[in-house]
Amino acid sequence: MDHVYLEGNSELSESDVLGKLATADSPKFLFLFRGVIVDYEIFDRYVLARDMARVERFYRARGYYDAHARAARVEQNGNHVQVTIEVNEGPPTLVRSIHVTGLESLSPKERDIAIRAVHTKINEKEPFDEDHFAAGDLAETRTLEDLGYAYAKVVRKADVDVVANRADVIYVAVPDAHATFGPIMIEGLGQLPEAPIRRALKIREGQPYSQTEVLSAQQAALDLGVFSSVDIIPELKYPPPADHVVPLHVKLQPIRLRNVRIGGGFELDTIKTDLHGVFGWENHNFLGGLRHFTVEVKPGVVLYPANLSNFQVTQILPEEKSRIELRQPGFIEARTEGLVSAEFNVVPLILTTPVPNAPVLGYREGKAAVGVDRQFAKLYASLTQNLQDEFPFAYLGKQDPGLREVVISYPELVTTLDLRNDRTKPRSGTYWTNTLQVAGVGGNARDVRVHPEARAYIPVTHGVVLAMRGTVGLLFPFNYSEVPFAPLGMNNQDNPAHDNWVQNAQVVFFRGFFSGGPDSNRGYPLYGVGPHGPAPFYNESISYQQSVNACPSPPPDPKNIPLGCQVPLGGLTLWEASLEMRFHISGPFELATFVDASDVSPKTASVRLDRLHLSAGLGLRYDTPVGPIRLDAGYRIPGLQWVGHSDSDLISDEQYDPGTLFGIPGLPVAISFGIGEAF
Repeated sequence: MDHVYLEGNSELSESDVLGKLATADSPKFLFLFRGVIVDYEIFDRYVLARDMARVERFYRARGYYDAHARAARVEQNGNHVQVTIEVNEGPPTLVRSIHVTGLESLSPKERDIAIRAVHTKINEKEPFDEDHFAAGDLAETRTLEDLGYAYAKVVRKADVDVVANRADVIYVAVPDAHATFGPIMIEGLGQLPEAPIRRALKIREGQPYSQTEVLSAQQAALDLGVFSSVDIIPELKYPPPADHVVPLHVKLQPIRLRNVRIGGGFELDTIKTDLHGVFGWENHNFLGGLRHFTVEVKPGVVLYPANLSNFQVTQILPEEKSRIELRQPGFIEARTEGLVSAEFNVVPLILTTPVPNAPVLGYREGKAAVGVDRQFAKLYASLTQNLQDEFPFAYLGKQDPGLREVVISYPELVTTLDLRNDRTKPRSGTYWTNTLQVAGVGGNARDVRVHPEARAYIPVTHGVVLAMRGTVGLLFPFNYSEVPFAPLGMNNQDNPAHDNWVQNAQVVFFRGFFSGGPDSNRGYPLYGVGPHGPAPFYNESISYQQSVNACPSPPPDPKNIPLGCQVPLGGLTLWEASLEMRFHISGPFELATFVDASDVSPKTASVRLDRLHLSAGLGLRYDTPVGPIRLDAGYRIPGLQWVGHSDSDLISDEQYDPGTLFGIPGLPVAISFGIGEAF
């Protein structure tokens, strides 16, 4: 089979119809080669004959009762076949009326709610779609159950006039009487305590029955993190008992409560080479009460100055990241978790391609957080108080005396509304999140930081998904300035303003925004988009006076900016936008095409939409249980980096040349590798 085509369709899409057939195109590997990796589809005349009936049935299910699959043309060229199915759709059968009966015993308010539920799924003057017809039944049944009518039944029927092409839809409800929750029996606890689970269920005997409450309790039990599956089964007896009490049967499947994780990884990019191990331990019932305690340590080394273009190693720089966290379920109220976490990290700060014989700055970083979080159906909210302590030191060479400890204290509110069909591999739905931080209760920074993001996923055809992402970041500083491009003389230790400038630069670096990299703008390396400039205290390969001489603005040669001038400084305003089309190839393989754009401005509330930093590229995905392994290559489109300006103008203004792939002229490309979708 080469191709299957559909002719004569105008109301229903070709992909929707052909997606229901057994006769299908032979897939192409990378959309170019048939018979490579995946097998050919074999043509069968008997299967095609049955597919003709499937076409007509599909149309009738969508409300087109006069539709006919008239003919199937089979064109053969050697051992390759092409099939064209001709259809005559005919006029649609429209819904003429919708009647909802049997609600006389309900209050006027309850009747209105039940009727509105039906009309959210099916309406007059639209084609009589069988799926919408069934959805109206389910919507009314669920609504009655949420109103307390656990034994409610709804019978649907439709009178279809095939001559007039009209359908009259009738839903007959039998609500019975109000019901209440009865005893709750829990099965499968094993060694786990029962009290925290009953607290999380938050259903009490005698409480009015609601199916939504049952589903909410089921999700709350799963959120405890100790069960692989939770089933809550209402025991509905027929005929209903006189008291209309509904007992609940809770079936639990516990997971392994204690786990040890051992692993490792590496990082190789244009900036550095990193090798690290991972050691972790977690207990889902720490000291009883279903407390969740985790410890994770990541020791590692940076092979300095090795990177993607230079494999020479002259120094081994040790690094370490560690984190502990304790979560207490049922904190304050049944479904709120309390949390306490702490981190201690020792890492080198390598922001640019290493300069020979340059000092290397590092930070001893301590972080702590205490707060609460809660899941409200699809909405998640977390409120924490955070303390961050950054203490600089020199791995190699001499440390600028102006570099001092930076302490940042801030409450943080994170809200997320997840309406996707799947968290690891979404195909439809939307995702909304926002992070709000207010720094100033102690520490060196006083500011407000807001970072909202939105994502959307649209299934285009079978196996093809359009994914979109947009985000904005706004930082409003109150006791420090915008991105600190230092005036001449600031590197002089005798200058009174020197220490303030260095402190200001550190605060901007830890509070500001950056763009570029595998989860951002994939045509640029990490930190590649945004303000860059000389900051000798980060990279003291040259003195400040030398850096002023070597880094004039604009640079005389935008294609040959010295490395010491390319330090990313961070920005106060960020915007990013991504568009990605994901194509399923075969089995675990998927292909993606994407367009990314972003900008980071050194000024407050400065959304510069003319600085697109536009990149486009291709990506390959291999699906795994923890998310797809992906390889992306992004190409920076000439002329669309700064609209109305040359690429040299952008490099001159931002004091940064992102370079080319492996140093090859004419290849402004970045390669990124990761696990999980970019968004």
